[in-house]
Amino acid sequence: MSISSLLMAIVLAAIPLTLILAAVPAGLQTRRFAFNDDQRWRFAWRAAQVITLLTLSAIALALLLPDAGLHWLSDQPLRLTLLLLLSVMALVVVKFSRRYLAADPGFGRYLRWLLLTLAAVALVFISNHLLLFALGWIAISLALHQLLMFYPERPRAALAAHKKFLLARLAETSLLVAFYLLWQQHGTANIDTIISAYQASAALSLNEQIAAVLIALTALIKCAQLPVHGWLIQVVEAPTPVSALLHAGVINLGGFLLILFAPLFLQVAAAQWLVLVVAGLTTVLAALIMTTRISIKVRLAWSTSAQMGLMLIECALGMVELALLHLLAHSAYKAWAFLSSGSAVQQHVQQSLLIAPPAAARRWLPALIAAAGLVAAAWWFSVQLSAQLHTGIQPVSGWLLLALALTTLLVQRASGAWTLLLAAGLALAYSLLKILLQPLSGELPAALRPGLFSAADLWVSALFLLLFSVWWLLRYRAHWPLVQRLSLALFAGLYLDEWFTRITLRLWPARLPVRANPKQLAQYQVPQHVLAAGRKEQLL
Repeated sequence: MSISSLLMAIVLAAIPLTLILAAVPAGLQTRRFAFNDDQRWRFAWRAAQVITLLTLSAIALALLLPDAGLHWLSDQPLRLTLLLLLSVMALVVVKFSRRYLAADPGFGRYLRWLLLTLAAVALVFISNHLLLFALGWIAISLALHQLLMFYPERPRAALAAHKKFLLARLAETSLLVAFYLLWQQHGTANIDTIISAYQASAALSLNEQIAAVLIALTALIKCAQLPVHGWLIQVVEAPTPVSALLHAGVINLGGFLLILFAPLFLQVAAAQWLVLVVAGLTTVLAALIMTTRISIKVRLAWSTSAQMGLMLIECALGMVELALLHLLAHSAYKAWAFLSSGSAVQQHVQQSLLIAPPAAARRWLPALIAAAGLVAAAWWFSVQLSAQLHTGIQPVSGWLLLALALTTLLVQRASGAWTLLLAAGLALAYSLLKILLQPLSGELPAALRPGLFSAADLWVSALFLLLFSVWWLLRYRAHWPLVQRLSLALFAGLYLDEWFTRITLRLWPARLPVRANPKQLAQYQVPQHVLAAGRKEQLL
């Protein structure tokens, strides 16, 4: 091993080790070693600062020594980008935790499992070995389970953690079987070596196809796609910093998995369509259900499920650079949204001043024309830039979604030149950022990307049109009887989580804590019928 490889390996390995070492005094409480909450927090804060410096050092080394040649660890741009995101999230969450939980008697226990969760995520990001990757993946779930059970006396928290625990074991089993099949096929556990074998279209063996389907299944479970989404909605019982970490970092790992194994995943039609169908329907349904919610945290949870579905769709369409952009933007936004949820009412009042009243029908046509013009200009700019950089052209469904989103923006916000300028800036940023992020997401041959107007592209376009149409009906034709019935069903989450909970508790019962009102718990333990929409909102 060269000096550059050794130096890079030391820096990368020091990141999870620093977090693990800081977790020891954070949760230590003996007669000889007793730390108060302030001292525990300082250990965690210093650890967050150190891993940020280590991440920046790793990025500098990668720029100066691009050919480190690591084996068990990886310094790919994708990994380093996510490590930088993780270090920033660690700083933000640890800083916020001091003000939010410092007076809680379980503060030391919280810091210990928070640091161990961050260490496990860092291990997954830097792992270039199948076994090391799998160990980090399992460790994330086990450490996060302790955070989700921070309030073990709460029935909803215990139920959510129980379902999450079982689903995590299913996802881990799927991932381990997929990794075993890939190791058996290639005779190596080096992830870079395995992925490099799929840089061109080739006839895949049955083992490789099964591995791709299992990787897709793992990503769907990890990203809380319907119908296994209920635990994500119910973990709002956990402390706010835990929700921020979960929604801003941990749940994005499904997208990272598909981005990493995209060259294999995109060559297996069964895996691709499994994601397109499940994630596509989740995107539409979760986004519509979110609009019926009142609770800020519950709305954010449904939004996360929808956004994760959209990110997985982007992976299935071969737009891995856009999926990476989505991952980074969603992480930053959700961390801010959860940590500022306490002032959500004031923010809502301020935002409502910028939103115009429900628009008349005549305003939609000019907005649609303006949005179409902006998207057409952005598309032309993207085509020209793609030709210069020799990159592929994005499927039409991505541009359709951008046009629909800009149309809604132009209609709902206060009209004027500033709104039009904002829409133009968003269209330009969309075109530019997804191309600039392509070197970070890894090389993906154009032959592996679904073409324009392919079956996958048309399916996703139809889903986006359906989403926009139903949203328009719910907002502007809410008085129609059929729309009212649809709104009631969406308000109840289509009762999907009730059915999943019943099946889960019958297959694997759990002893949940009993609180002052045992009727709510009984409806989950021994459900006799599907819950009414109003009762479900109380449970959530």
